Amino acid sequence: MGEVMRGCKFHVWTAMLAIVFTVTAVAGCQEPPLPHEVTANDILTRSLTEPLRTNVEQAINNRDYKTAEKLLVHEINNRPRSHDLLIVLGGIFFLDGKYLNSAVAYKKAERIAPLDPRSRFTLAMSYIVLGRRDWARPELEKLERTDPQNFLYPYWLSRLDYDEMHYAKAIDEVHRAIELNPRSVNAYEDLGLCLEALGKYDEAVRVFRQGLQLNQQEVCSPWPGLNLGALLIKMNQFAEAAAALENSLHCDSHFPDAYYQLGLMLEKQGKDKEAMLQLEHAVSLKPSFAAPYYALGRIYHRQGRDDKAQQAFHMFQKLSQGGVLSSRN
Repeated sequence: MGEVMRGCKFHVWTAMLAIVFTVTAVAGCQEPPLPHEVTANDILTRSLTEPLRTNVEQAINNRDYKTAEKLLVHEINNRPRSHDLLIVLGGIFFLDGKYLNSAVAYKKAERIAPLDPRSRFTLAMSYIVLGRRDWARPELEKLERTDPQNFLYPYWLSRLDYDEMHYAKAIDEVHRAIELNPRSVNAYEDLGLCLEALGKYDEAVRVFRQGLQLNQQEVCSPWPGLNLGALLIKMNQFAEAAAALENSLHCDSHFPDAYYQLGLMLEKQGKDKEAMLQLEHAVSLKPSFAAPYYALGRIYHRQGRDDKAQQAFHMFQKLSQGGVLSSRN
């Protein structure tokens, strides 16, 4: 229980629809950024008449999604069979974090005319955020059949199979994604996690190192260093683990997961005082991050500070029941 629950992979997705934005998903998950961008034109190159188009675009650019939704709902009441209006509304609901409404809008649009690939992909993402992977899978499979050269679809199917612990199938799918896009940092992370889940630690380390190397060349995400560091800590390879976590914090100096893993590493080395500083810093950065409380409880108990230990264990239990095991929530 003291180790971060890196098994369920749900993530922060960037720049998915009208503007660059961030979505926070469910607990206990490693989450590299989604390699998929959609611009304002992708939503608004629809049959929106003036002044509706201008008003909706202005509201989106101001992140005033509620105003955009009201404008579109009013127009849809007058034009209930407008496929394009429903598509735009579905995208804005997603931006506003109203994932069920987003899915409903897209399904209503689909009853009028087929969805374009970007809309179907966003529908699948809505289902995933809602925890309905069983609904997301057929949407992703449709997308893969229509565009078998797009690495995103086998990548996401692999993530679904990983979450369902179908690791061999997930590995086959993520290998296909890597063949289609050998520079996908996310795909290497996914593959590494699958290998780790199967206990193939040496192979997983090799793959995580590849992802970390790509990450340094292409982007600067804290997750490749975190994933490599966490596995190396499990393997008691502390020197390289520390370097990987330093890389993670170089990309994001306020990344609570990296401080948590540093705390675990120091605890395993018998350095409880130093470990507590890292764990407490992780909690200060994200008070709803459950896992550090459990590690702190262990240390307090060893120190004979049973009241503090009970408080820490209580916080862990409370946050765990709320589904907040990872810093991502």
